[in-house]
Amino acid sequence: MFLSIATTHSPATDLGFLLMKHPDRTHEVELSFGKAVVFFPQADAQRCEAALALDLDPVALVRGRGGADGVMDQYVNDRPYAASSFLSVALNKAFRTAMTGVSRERPELAQSAIPLEITIAPLPSSDDLPERLFAPLGWRVEARRIETSRYVELRLSGTLRLADALSHIYVLIPALDADKHYWVGDDEVGKLVSKAGPWLAAHPERETIARRYLKNRRGLARAALALLLQDPAPDEPSESTPRREEALEAPLRLHDRRLDTVAVLLKETGARAVADLGCGEGRLLQRLAKDRAFEKLIGIDASSRDLERARERLKLDVAGGASRERVQLLHGALTYRDARWAEVDAAALVEVIEHLDEDRLPALADAVFGAARPKVVIVTTPNAEYNRLFETLPDGQFRHPDHRFEFTRPQFSAWAQAVAERYGYSVAFSGIGEEHPEFGPVSQVGVFSR
Repeated sequence: MFLSIATTHSPATDLGFLLMKHPDRTHEVELSFGKAVVFFPQADAQRCEAALALDLDPVALVRGRGGADGVMDQYVNDRPYAASSFLSVALNKAFRTAMTGVSRERPELAQSAIPLEITIAPLPSSDDLPERLFAPLGWRVEARRIETSRYVELRLSGTLRLADALSHIYVLIPALDADKHYWVGDDEVGKLVSKAGPWLAAHPERETIARRYLKNRRGLARAALALLLQDPAPDEPSESTPRREEALEAPLRLHDRRLDTVAVLLKETGARAVADLGCGEGRLLQRLAKDRAFEKLIGIDASSRDLERARERLKLDVAGGASRERVQLLHGALTYRDARWAEVDAAALVEVIEHLDEDRLPALADAVFGAARPKVVIVTTPNAEYNRLFETLPDGQFRHPDHRFEFTRPQFSAWAQAVAERYGYSVAFSGIGEEHPEFGPVSQVGVFSR
């Protein structure tokens, strides 16, 4: 199987800087299922082309070696020769840095659209599918049928960022093939959202792409689409319009006190890697980033708009700001298992659980406490009993229009203790803000430890 990427950007040899591969050399990449070779058939100022050729051992694949998990059950099959998920895996490993859109030598070029020509062959595909999948992304598509076979030689041309082009290829090759050489489970949902989130949500064929990428497992495809489409409604108040919750709590400085309290609690755990689950615009991450004791910080949120604001707040990859090696922002939902943040020492859910329907709380608990299992999880949530002390909040209304519920202290205690018992944690309770003798604190805190 063969893939080539060419550009006529001037000077064209800058392609080598973007791919982090020297055009005068041959680069070998060892893979669990074979070997990938990157070389440059042409490299001059007018045109530069990088080729990725993949060499697989078909016998090893059938015998269950080489990372194929035993899914190849016939010695005669097309997997070693046709562009498939093997090629996507090789692409990601060979050009991992380029796929992030980062280049130390050419940072501005990495963020710029350049003329690109891409060839992939042989690629299993129906007649019209390449056009349907690639054209909406800005590509001119030519799919030439290879004799009477089910394979095509796919040629793409367009002016795009290289990182975007690699993302398109990585996701759409398996979607065109509708097969993968490894088991597809929940982890693949997170991978699809991570790689394709910026463009897949708006794609007219997003359902087809998600379903075929996930080997026609419709439940996983629905989960992926739910993650992609969970951005807030367009009429959500802007930052310049105070939300009801912010207006109520502003006189108490509760938002700042809440974040300060959680930051201190996280510091006391001794955690080195922390995930802010439902990070919003990154205010907690901004506090934590100032303390070098936190070596790895991950923020995850369902809103791409909030993540963009968090990126600006943290000044990622801007001089004087946080580095991507230390701070990572992920687009995703908290009710699905996500291996991207599963290795952290501690996690925080700051005023998050009340934004979920109560029947989704078990899924959240399973993803956080059951799958990821950080040593410490800190949860804060409003204390519904305190609401009657807000003079401007009508009886029976929640502090925020997006809240699905608000726990009283006994309700939060019952939920937290049930979660702790089920997943092998202990939980300690405290509050934020002055504690009313009858109604308790404004916000309540549960610190889960195992």
